[in-house]
Amino acid sequence: MWNVRIRASRKTCVSNLHISGAEGLYDTRELPQTVTAYVRRVLGHSRGLPDTINITIESMEQGPVSVPLLNVKTIRCSSPDRAHKIISEILTDMDITQRAISAASRVLTSTNVMRGASLITARTGLRIEPDKKRGVRVSRLGIKRAERRKLALSLSRLRINTETVQEALLLASKAASCQGILAEVCISDDPDYTTGYIAGRDIGYVRIPNIKSRCDMHGGRVFFIREEADPDPIINYLEREPVLLCNG
Repeated sequence: MWNVRIRASRKTCVSNLHISGAEGLYDTRELPQTVTAYVRRVLGHSRGLPDTINITIESMEQGPVSVPLLNVKTIRCSSPDRAHKIISEILTDMDITQRAISAASRVLTSTNVMRGASLITARTGLRIEPDKKRGVRVSRLGIKRAERRKLALSLSRLRINTETVQEALLLASKAASCQGILAEVCISDDPDYTTGYIAGRDIGYVRIPNIKSRCDMHGGRVFFIREEADPDPIINYLEREPVLLCNG
């Protein structure tokens, strides 16, 4: 299999603004159409036109492991304030401290959007990702065509079958399968997408509408990890281990 990754950005007066990114695991015959679709996607993104597009196509020497998709649910939510209260309540029930929740909130609401995710210890609330600007990426994941069709059907029944939801669910499911991770919270930096989520092995993939106001450019991703966990195996699994998601 091949891992295809695309990242699009635009230079500003202060930094490189992240525009869009996507990736997946694909068979050889799928490569041409996949690359074309990815390029069309970044050129039509709501964050604007990029001036740099990087495409990486990497052969996977290691065979992927199979990981089940998380169950999906949506919580009714009418405002960002309510969304953050819901998230705080769920995390507190998971024995994640207020100190850690506050640290995560600073990452998720920052206007300085990270490329990757922050790793935050569940009790002391320390950020332990090695590079605070880059963060930790969740990479080398995908889903077979037959499994994607099943996923599309199940999401269609919930009226949420979009590319955005599918990709977020795949990413959250890989992360939740990592032993050291307790929970994930994500807010998209897309100004037109205002549904975030909280996810974990025990709670599933929980969508939260109106997690931010429309046109907000901020967003981020945080992983709460077990206090005693070694971050190196976690980072290696998230970034390097190939995973194929499947319907449970």
